[in-house]
Amino acid sequence: MKSILFFTACIFGGMAQANAQGCVAIRSTGGMCVMDHAEMASESGSGTASKWLFNANSRYFNSYKHFVGTEEQKHRVEAGTQVINHSYTLDLAVTRLLSPRWSVSADLPIISNTRSSLYEHGGKERHTTSSFGIGDIRVWANYWLLDPAKHRKANIQLGLGLKLATGNYRYTGRFYTATGTTVTGPVDQSIQLGDGGTGVTTEINAYYNIARRLGVYGNFYYLINPQEVNGTSSARGGTPSATAVANGSDVMAVPDQYMLRAGVNYSLNRFLFSAGVRKECVPVHDLIGGSIGYRRPGYVVSVEPGITYSFHTFSLYAYVPVAIERNRTQSMADKITTDLTGKYTQGDAAFADYAVNIGITLKL
Repeated sequence: MKSILFFTACIFGGMAQANAQGCVAIRSTGGMCVMDHAEMASESGSGTASKWLFNANSRYFNSYKHFVGTEEQKHRVEAGTQVINHSYTLDLAVTRLLSPRWSVSADLPIISNTRSSLYEHGGKERHTTSSFGIGDIRVWANYWLLDPAKHRKANIQLGLGLKLATGNYRYTGRFYTATGTTVTGPVDQSIQLGDGGTGVTTEINAYYNIARRLGVYGNFYYLINPQEVNGTSSARGGTPSATAVANGSDVMAVPDQYMLRAGVNYSLNRFLFSAGVRKECVPVHDLIGGSIGYRRPGYVVSVEPGITYSFHTFSLYAYVPVAIERNRTQSMADKITTDLTGKYTQGDAAFADYAVNIGITLKL
C-alpha cells in the first residue's frame, strides 16, 4: 500500500443522531463517508478511476442511562423508571466525483426507533412508542483546498450543503393515561424522524500522513438550523402544562448540532486501524435564530476505535464510539423556569454507553 488509502470523514447518529446520545436528539449526519485518498482523487480527473462512490452505513444504539449535567441518575435504572430508546439508522449515500477537487453527495436515511417509558404513559405501566420511515435528506458539495495530485501528504476538504425537512417531524403514537385511557399524539422529540427545518450543513475534513503507514485525521460538522420551532406539540397528545407554555417548551425546537472527530490511522496490508476521539452536541443556543422551544441540549464525548478492510472496488468498516463523558446541559426552558421560580431547574436525558456503525463503501 503506497500510503493510507482511506480516511474517515464523518459518521451519523447519528446518528445524531450519533452515536451514543439517546434522548438528546443528535440526528444522523449522513452515514460513514469513507473518502478516498489523494491517489483516487487525482486519477478521477483522468478517467482512470471510479467516478461514483456508494456508501451504506448501519448505525445502532440503546440508551437508558439518565444524566443531569454530567451526574448519572443511577436510581432511575435501579427503580426501573428509566426511559429506553432503541435507534437504528440505515444511511444510503452516493457521491459523484466531478474532478480531482470537486464532488457532490446525497444521503438518504431510513430510520427505525422505539421508546419505552413509564412517565409518558401515566406512570403505572411501561409502554412503547415507535417511529419508522425516511429521515431528513442531505445534499452537499465538497472541495479539496489543495490539488490532490500535488499534495498527497496532506489536504483539507471543505463541504457545504442543505439538510432538507423530508423526515416526518409530527410522527404520532398512542399514549396511555393514568386512568387507563389512551390518547394519540406526537412521539418524543428523540424518536421523531426529522426536526422540521431546512438547515445549512458545513464541514471541514483534513488528513496528514506522518509516515507511509501512519496518518492523522480531523473532521468538523455543523448543522445550522435557522428555524426556531416546528409547531409540533411536546405534550404527547395532552394539554401543555402552564410551566411548558411559560418557558416556551410546549412546542418542539429545531436545534443546531455539531460533531468533532480527530484521531490516528495506521494501515497494514488491506486493513486500516483507527483510534480517535469524538464529540457530538446539541447546543443550548443556535448559531442563527432563536433558541426557544422544547429541546434537550447536551453532548457526548467518546473514544472511537475502528477498522476498515479495503479490497479493489469496495471497503468494509466498523466503528464503535464508546462514551467517556455525557452531559445534559441546562436548556433555555430550564433557564426561563429558573428565572420565573427562583429555583434552579435542569432536566435530564438518557444516553447510551456506545454506538455501533457498520458499513460498506463501493467504487462504481
